[in-house]
Amino acid sequence: MAYVIGNDCIACGTCIDECPVEAISEGDIYKIDADACTECGTCASVCPSEAISLP
Repeated sequence: MAYVIGNDCIACGTCIDECPVEAISEGDIYKIDADACTECGTCASVCPSEAISLP
């Protein structure tokens, strides 16, 4: 299962810079492309608002 970004997202951009497969896109709340996500967890480990998790 791919990681998801929840409503606690503050759109800071930290996760975008860390994603090795560029699976995250910008928006009011960022989105992770489930087909591209490799479930490495890097995005979740750097998220300052702890908004990224496995479903």
